[in-house]
Amino acid sequence: MQVVYDSVGRDTFLKGLNVLAPRGMMALFGQSSGTVAPLDPSVLAQKGSLFLTRPSLAQYSLTREELLWRAGDVLDWVGSGKLRLRIERTFPLAEASEAHRELEGRRTTGKVLLIP
Repeated sequence: MQVVYDSVGRDTFLKGLNVLAPRGMMALFGQSSGTVAPLDPSVLAQKGSLFLTRPSLAQYSLTREELLWRAGDVLDWVGSGKLRLRIERTFPLAEASEAHRELEGRRTTGKVLLIP
């Protein structure tokens, strides 16, 4: 199944729907560009019986045990190399304000780390 993961929201939502193949899924999990306008569900049918979900971390970690299980899976994937992290930049903790400016200005694409 083809999946589009959209953390941006308003600016990319329709573009994401438009690239999906029939029966594809969009997981909309952010809104950094703003909230998505209301959507007539028939649009999903017209574009090929698409699926749309708006997941929230709270519903995927209802208990502490579930949170530890899911976090453990992710950390295991990183440790085994199945999931690779792209660290774009590191900043000394004293330069946290500069790191925030980079993030807010959308001048980053990977992880940004603050180093104590």
